[in-house]
Amino acid sequence: MKIFFTLTGVRRVFKGKEHFKEGENYIVLCNHNTFMDVPLSSPGIPGANKTIAKIEMAKIPLFGIMYKRGSVLVDRKSEESRKTSYNKMKEVLRMGMHMCIYPEGTRNKTKEPLQRFHDGAFKLAVDTGHAVMPAVLFNTAKVLPNNKSFYYWPTKVEMHFLEPVPVDALTLEQLKEKVFTLMKEYYVQHAHQ
Repeated sequence: MKIFFTLTGVRRVFKGKEHFKEGENYIVLCNHNTFMDVPLSSPGIPGANKTIAKIEMAKIPLFGIMYKRGSVLVDRKSEESRKTSYNKMKEVLRMGMHMCIYPEGTRNKTKEPLQRFHDGAFKLAVDTGHAVMPAVLFNTAKVLPNNKSFYYWPTKVEMHFLEPVPVDALTLEQLKEKVFTLMKEYYVQHAHQ
């Protein structure tokens, strides 16, 4: 992906990688605006990681190969597939890798900074005790807008890792609300810089 971004004129900027502590693995949560998010975030996370992706993503030319090899694929219409993918995510964490999840569940096509978060990532954190590493993506929709076909505009994209949020004694709802607020406030504060 580094070669791809270089050849296509997209400059990547990463901030906050120092929040990753040696010997620790995290549930990395990213906002989701466009198909460009996974190609930016997966190689941007320091260390081995997998991302959750809907099964349809494996059919995309070129990127589909990356989704098949580096993702836990889920058919969101199948309860059995959702259960299987949840167990696979737990296995990814047990293997010492980071698990990257987009808690909005789908691309944000609204005017709001974030869509509401689904429970899955936070259930995974509470069940496994792994801290959540919020990550905020900027400008990916400028490169690959949702409302245009065959459009790609080279610009600077950024991924900012925030301080990890430990589960501690938080409930699923408390953890979800805390992370949502952190990510939303950070996005609003830094979106136009």
